[in-house]
Amino acid sequence: MDFTFTDEQRLYRDSLRSFVDKEIVPVARDWEQSGRYPTEIVEKMKELGLFGLLVPEAYGGMGADSVSFALTFEEIARGWMGIAGILGSHSVSCWMIAGHGTEDQKTRYLPELAAGRRRTGIALTEPGAGTDLQGISTSARRDGDHYVVNGTKMWITNARHADPLPVLVKTDPAATPAHRGMSILLIEADTPGFEVTKDIPKLGYKGTESCEVVLTDVRVPAGQLLGGVEGRGMQQALSALETGRINVAARAIGVAQRAYEEALKYSRDRTAFDRAISEFQAIQLQIAEMATRVQSARLLTYWAASRLDAGARADTETGMAKMFASETALYCALESLRVHGGYGYSQEFEVERLYRDAPLMAIGEGTNDVLRTVIAKSLVSGKATIG
Repeated sequence: MDFTFTDEQRLYRDSLRSFVDKEIVPVARDWEQSGRYPTEIVEKMKELGLFGLLVPEAYGGMGADSVSFALTFEEIARGWMGIAGILGSHSVSCWMIAGHGTEDQKTRYLPELAAGRRRTGIALTEPGAGTDLQGISTSARRDGDHYVVNGTKMWITNARHADPLPVLVKTDPAATPAHRGMSILLIEADTPGFEVTKDIPKLGYKGTESCEVVLTDVRVPAGQLLGGVEGRGMQQALSALETGRINVAARAIGVAQRAYEEALKYSRDRTAFDRAISEFQAIQLQIAEMATRVQSARLLTYWAASRLDAGARADTETGMAKMFASETALYCALESLRVHGGYGYSQEFEVERLYRDAPLMAIGEGTNDVLRTVIAKSLVSGKATIG
């Protein structure tokens, strides 16, 4: 088994790390605290071609492999997890359009999405339906050559910039089971009745907006049905979430890595009783545990990504990676805060932001407890094996 990057992946990582260290790390804390949108960073990501990460080369994108996709989000989240959010939802949506869209949809949207001239996200969650996507109530009634859409979506990343926004709807609310009546519509931002009503205040994950989107009698041309066939929306969304879990796992590794780095640096600089606190065994045990968990999460995530690259079904593997990496981020953020002592509670130190950002990864792309049940069912049924 090869646990090393290719030369191309290594060069890409080094270039990306340089960008993060120069353009993101110096401004992240101040911009996050002031609520400033990272416009300049977004423009630089466009120049670097990062909005085309998962867009095939034929449509102007990078067509990146899943391991390179993972290392992208690890490096960016190490600088500022909110920036990774801007790119994450966009990339997952691009992957879904590339994999399931009609040729017209791909030709019309993917080149501009790859260049960052358009941006996108994905609207799944509702006020009464999160992990249980079959419980959504947003409906799309066919009316001639249009669908009339009504409903509300919540926690939508990139909502104020997404054009088009893929929206999960019920085209046949009476279907049994419910997923057979679910579809995805690509709704353009200027469509009458499509309204981003508010930004939702959050504990962390700042820098990108998370919004409520209200759809009131929105008339969407039938040609905007993803893939052109009704009833495939749940399948399309779940396939995208496999990639999304790699994205979230990699973000978690970035947060965990930064928490570890900050703890290590602080322990070397901080003195107590005339000694650097890194010389105390209690601190050493914390540092060792953090480092071990970060590297374990990294290897698990990159292994899961390599399974996707091999063309294998990887819902169990990506679920494991997302679950373990996000728990690692939570652990490392808290332990790093403890190493910092009272200063860890201050907004003047990076670890305070990491501590607020970490919980999202345990919630997003399926809560960890739900993923545990999904993993267990796969193992018990024999659909997945380990070892």
